[in-house]
Amino acid sequence: MTVKAVQQFMLRKELASEKRARNTLRLMKECGYDGIELNGFMIKKVSLFVRMLTALAGMGVGNCGAFDWNRLTQEYGLKVVALHEDMGSITNSPDGVAKDAEKVGTDTVVLTGMFRYDYTKDESVKRLCERLNRAGKSMKERGLDFLYHNHNCEFVRTDGGKRPIDLILRETDPEFVGFEFDSYWAADAGADCTGIMRSIGERMKLYHINDRVSLAKGTASSILKSDGTELGMGNMNLQELVKVAKECKVRAVILESHRNFADNSAVRSLQISSRFMNENV
Repeated sequence: MTVKAVQQFMLRKELASEKRARNTLRLMKECGYDGIELNGFMIKKVSLFVRMLTALAGMGVGNCGAFDWNRLTQEYGLKVVALHEDMGSITNSPDGVAKDAEKVGTDTVVLTGMFRYDYTKDESVKRLCERLNRAGKSMKERGLDFLYHNHNCEFVRTDGGKRPIDLILRETDPEFVGFEFDSYWAADAGADCTGIMRSIGERMKLYHINDRVSLAKGTASSILKSDGTELGMGNMNLQELVKVAKECKVRAVILESHRNFADNSAVRSLQISSRFMNENV
């Protein structure tokens, strides 16, 4: 059965206290979600200074790193589908990453992709692939699957006229590197999402889902900005994308939106999106 999950980062403002976190997890379960994807920096205690910096950057996570996430997820019957980590942690502290994954009860580590690489040069992308292979091998030696998560930077054109996503697929070893495909970012870059998903095939172990819509602001003649929205409320062909994801045998479909929530509430947003998830996943 494909797990219906939510990315922890989407819920960051709803996790300010353990009481709020418990209420959020309870509501998730009641809506039909049966999984959650955690983030390394959100399950560890961090200093007040770091919390202030993340808040100023619009990524405030409160004090949720002080909670026992293994106990909380088990208590509400939520499977931890993966743990997101950064390249520095995976490279410099693989045993620590493995320990964190074991602690929260998952066998999958996902590289967020949010690090500084020059995706416009073939050689830079090839060096990235070498690092991905080493990281994946290191995780496999510790009993963990390693997945690469895309954003929109993988869909620029390199100096050799190639797309980084194609180079990453070609240059990484399927034994060590799988994928968590995010169709929102691929669509943001104007890419053919279903075509990419079929290219990745069963190397795609997880699928990040969000919808996309033009924001109704300004006059009718204005060119509008676009942003994420609740599933089924935008213009992406999500039914087809989920169908392809399931054909690729993904383990989980994971809801992730960062802003533009209905009623300015991540909980209200996931409640609305749960209808699509329950009908299609």
